[in-house]
Amino acid sequence: MILLAIILIAAASLALIAVSRTNRQMNTVCIAEAALFLAIAVWLLLSGQVPISSFVIGSQYFFIDHLGLFEVLISTIIFLLAAIYARGYVEGLIETHELGKGSLKLFYGAWAFLLTVILLAFFSDNLALFWIFAELTTVISAMLVAILYARDNIDAAIKYIFIASVSMLFSFVGLVFLFETSRSVSGEGTLNWTVLIQQAHLFPTGMMIAAFALVFIGFAAKSGIFPFHTWLPEAHARAPSAVSAILSGVLLNVGIYGIIRVFAIVHQTPAVTTLSPLLLVFGLLTVGIAALSMLPQKNLKKLIAFSSVENMGILLIGLAIATPLALFWVLFHIMAHAFTKASLFFSAGILHRQYHSTLSTDAVDDIRDVFRLQPLAAWGVILGGLAIIGMPLFPVFFSKLFILLQLGSVSLPALIILLFLLFITAVSLGYYVISTFTQVSRPETRDDIVAYDTPLGMKVPVIILLILMVFLGTVFTVGEITFLDRIVAELMF
Repeated sequence: MILLAIILIAAASLALIAVSRTNRQMNTVCIAEAALFLAIAVWLLLSGQVPISSFVIGSQYFFIDHLGLFEVLISTIIFLLAAIYARGYVEGLIETHELGKGSLKLFYGAWAFLLTVILLAFFSDNLALFWIFAELTTVISAMLVAILYARDNIDAAIKYIFIASVSMLFSFVGLVFLFETSRSVSGEGTLNWTVLIQQAHLFPTGMMIAAFALVFIGFAAKSGIFPFHTWLPEAHARAPSAVSAILSGVLLNVGIYGIIRVFAIVHQTPAVTTLSPLLLVFGLLTVGIAALSMLPQKNLKKLIAFSSVENMGILLIGLAIATPLALFWVLFHIMAHAFTKASLFFSAGILHRQYHSTLSTDAVDDIRDVFRLQPLAAWGVILGGLAIIGMPLFPVFFSKLFILLQLGSVSLPALIILLFLLFITAVSLGYYVISTFTQVSRPETRDDIVAYDTPLGMKVPVIILLILMVFLGTVFTVGEITFLDRIVAELMF
């Protein structure tokens, strides 16, 4: 009945958006949809029924375990806050003619449909079905990137679709290899993850290396892993900030989720000894290219986007270590990164509305008097920046620290390289904030810039996320630790 409830809520949301006439009406529908999906996820969390394999409808293809529920909780929270944020933000886009009123139904329809597809992806047991939903998220999110009246947005969306979709074809071939491997072992092929993880110890090493390598290409592109990362900075920087928060906080998780699922199968075979070093190399290269790309950046949203690339590399490094403790902190980092990056893009969106930047990914942000004009956004960027580089009192500090400690036990040279690269990213972000946020107007021109009256709906999500980040960085509950331990156990690490 859970699947039926999701479909009915989605259908009702799309129908209400179709008959709505104003931005506020459509936005309210999206807020309600996210709130209902979050309520379902919280009910599943508190009911103690997970894992769930009986959906009544589609039971042979869908499954809810703690990892899927974990991702859905993160996704629905960010979608809910992003929808609240979007009400005032979209009105600002309409006022400046960056978004036409005629595009509102398409925008909110794609928004509501995207959330539904993401939930179905995370609740898919069948990897082929997950692949289909992952491809759908690419197309739908690209529509949200291209929705603004700017040619560069269309270019960024096309580049996103081309790189992600072409790469996902390799994943499709990898899944065919995985199916044939299962068929050769059991006599009846399957792509249901719950069956594959039980059969995995019988799978031949060579086939698993080939299957994972192909699957990795597609999902690495989806999550912005080097060398398939080139779409990410442009798409994230050019998208409306409410959409950027979803792209960075939720969509990247879809790719990482796919890699984790298939790597859990690999982890049951001798192939893990071959593939783990390769994941480590790709992780270091991803962090390296992000660090070097952040150094010259003068555009805030593009800087934040490259930071997302960096953190995807860190997740890959943690996964490559392949120990239960490393996986525990990879999961924690997924949550910490998602909430931190959403807060940064929300804050950047307020600054965009204040300074009416051109949305160009190459334009230098002309930010002045920021503490006088937009103190909340300024502190949102500062605190979010401190959080994402791993300062204490924020959750990323713990995940980075323990992943680094685990890496040191595996490879000291890799640890030294990673520390150096993380130092570059911290310096890049710090230099940008100090050099930009300290700019002030001359006294005679100070009144030329009028403070943007930031709607309360754009402020509240920033405040909530900052409070949530401090809470997650200072309080560890037994329930939280038990929940993540259950995920590690279900993945058989």
